[in-house]
Amino acid sequence: MSLDSAEASPSSSRDWFFPSPSFIHSTSNSPQSPNYPRKFSTIPRHSRSSHTDWKPPKTSTFRSVSSSGSAAYGDPKYGRVRRRIELRRREKMAKQEKEDPVLEQKRDVSKAVSGVKTAIGEMGIRDFGQRVKIRWQMASYIAILITAFGSLVHKNFSLHNQVIDLQDQISTMNIRLQACNTSDTFDTISILQEGNHANSEGMGPRLVSVSISFGGMLIFAMMLGLVSDAISEKLDSLRKGRSEVVEQNHTLILGWSDKLGSLLNQLVIANESLGGGIVVVMAERDKEEMELDIAKMEFDFRGTSVICRSGSPLILADLKKVSVSKARAIVVLADDGNADQSDARALRTVLSLTGVKEGLRGHIVVELSDLDNEVLVKLVGGELVETVVAHDVIGRLMIQCARQPGLAQIWEDILGFENCEFYIKRWPQLDGMQFEDVLISFPDAIPCGVKVASRGGKIILNPEDSYVLQGGDEVLVIAEDDDTYAPGALPMVNGASFMHIARPARKPQKILLCGWRRDVDDMIVVLDAFLAPGSELWMFNEVVESERERKLIDGGLDLSRLVNITLVHREGNAVIRRHLESLPLESFDSILILADESVEDSAIQADSRSLATLLLIRDIQAKRLPYREAMVTRGQRGSFSRGSWIGEMQQASDRSVIISEILDPRTKNLLSMSKISDYVLSNELVSMALAMVAEDRQINDVLEELFAEEGNELHIRLAELYLHEGEEMSFYEVILRARQKREIVIGYRLENAERAVINPPNKNERRRWSVKDVFVVITEKE
Repeated sequence: MSLDSAEASPSSSRDWFFPSPSFIHSTSNSPQSPNYPRKFSTIPRHSRSSHTDWKPPKTSTFRSVSSSGSAAYGDPKYGRVRRRIELRRREKMAKQEKEDPVLEQKRDVSKAVSGVKTAIGEMGIRDFGQRVKIRWQMASYIAILITAFGSLVHKNFSLHNQVIDLQDQISTMNIRLQACNTSDTFDTISILQEGNHANSEGMGPRLVSVSISFGGMLIFAMMLGLVSDAISEKLDSLRKGRSEVVEQNHTLILGWSDKLGSLLNQLVIANESLGGGIVVVMAERDKEEMELDIAKMEFDFRGTSVICRSGSPLILADLKKVSVSKARAIVVLADDGNADQSDARALRTVLSLTGVKEGLRGHIVVELSDLDNEVLVKLVGGELVETVVAHDVIGRLMIQCARQPGLAQIWEDILGFENCEFYIKRWPQLDGMQFEDVLISFPDAIPCGVKVASRGGKIILNPEDSYVLQGGDEVLVIAEDDDTYAPGALPMVNGASFMHIARPARKPQKILLCGWRRDVDDMIVVLDAFLAPGSELWMFNEVVESERERKLIDGGLDLSRLVNITLVHREGNAVIRRHLESLPLESFDSILILADESVEDSAIQADSRSLATLLLIRDIQAKRLPYREAMVTRGQRGSFSRGSWIGEMQQASDRSVIISEILDPRTKNLLSMSKISDYVLSNELVSMALAMVAEDRQINDVLEELFAEEGNELHIRLAELYLHEGEEMSFYEVILRARQKREIVIGYRLENAERAVINPPNKNERRRWSVKDVFVVITEKE
């Protein structure tokens, strides 16, 4: 390129290199001609840093430049000035080249810093659910900042080295130009290549490398910490029961009490025929503690999964967490402690359940402690609610067992799912058949009632023989499981000969109540309905007599309306022998030992008190009865000799019936082994009733009638009322003979057997009976 072309293009003239003024001055004073040929090379500025394979173009000589230039340009004076101007311009441009990347990096750093500050400011505003997202954004901003800082440091060192190289090149070229006045050309590329820093090593590059390495390690550690923190937080949420249950058609239990173990056991047995089920428990306890307590329960889960969640049934968000709208049954357990507070909490829970927006698929089973609160809960829950009043059920059951020894074991078999229980199902093939024929149509079940469709689904226990099943009617039976029975062809049964069955007349009884319960007023009302006129009810407890009357009246008892019983009050402690000795213990027909209200919060303490009272009463009775050795009517019991202490108490147990209320199932083994008393396992029986109503809410109507003062009830009848000694009959024939007095026989207990057989197999098989056998029947209350 010539100088003419350089002057014609201002932008290209910046790429020319001019020697220093001193060099021009020396050449003008040389003896050579002003037109001395000089050769210069053009080096484009942008190609110094971006093109490593750049090759210099062919250079022109000074002669050609001077020949094409003007006269003023060839003048040494003007040439010196022009070169100075060009040199300053080049230095200024080099300085700007160095400053521009630095300014750009500073702007990048300031932008990154402002971004980090903005992220940090926003992070303080966001809620807990966005913490993980903010941490990732912070990690990204920090990574950008470290990368930008490392790049800035690297470029600063690079630019510094370039400045030093350029200065060395300028000085080197000045020296060479001065030394080579007669030289024709010089290679600028070789000079520039001598200062290339690509292969140079120094402290700066190493520092930058170390900084970038540490930055990468820091970013990796932060990312690893964020991932680990997120995983730990999720596992902690699962461990504490905060996740949502995705199951449906499950049984939901709200609350925690001593009855939970028995309730879970019954639900497990009920779901065994289906291959297992799902039970969800939600209580205001830690999930790990609940799972640990359930794992300690001594029974096989048989394929049923138990899921625990922490939460309050009063909070809709917690109810949604356990999929309350998809549950097929919801059981609300009563809290241990004060009855009024427990029922108030149950009422609030029912209000929360009725407020679920999605609605409820299943029904609600509520355990109440006081019968007076049942009306209020049903008013709030409406048709969705079924109630089981624990104290009322146990009180009525204890009264029935006191009148009929051995009935507690029968109720334990019927209420639980281990043996036989109630089932309701429709059988279209039975339409148009009389109930008398329906009774002998099930070889593996015993019909005992009809759900009448024409009367709004009302269940009629023990209907008349002439009742004809209509379309839509369902049959209530006692069977082992819902899939183990079906109607068959009518068997050939010999007609039962008529036998006059006279019900035994009710006689006045003398009953002792040891202890005080908050619903003792309701028990008195039930006893007045069951007992014959002239009966006496002795009440022995530590409550002052004047205080008793006030509590009974506050409970709703009108003493003036008691017709059949007379109250006799005695004050004393049931675990002190001298207090018990003041009572005529040998004269009572039945003795009921209640779990006293003062210790009912602790099952072990209450059972210990009941067991101590039982042993003291039996010992006093055994020492007061004359001719104890001759009083044995049933032979030697168990493995105890008649001369032993427990043997004497066993003999005394034949003279009176003692019913003990037991709360802890472990205490049952002690009483079963000693055989000195019947017992009512209250917590377990209530749990059985809750499980049965949870599986089928219609069963609650059956239980309410069997426990009520009116209607039908379970009875234990002597075999002599239905047959003669040594008479040979099948079980079907016994059923038909009992129908002469409108009774339904559901089982029997042989003379030497310890337990009754409910829904016996081979009902058409004939056998020889003894008058000392007993039958279990459903009959109208006497």
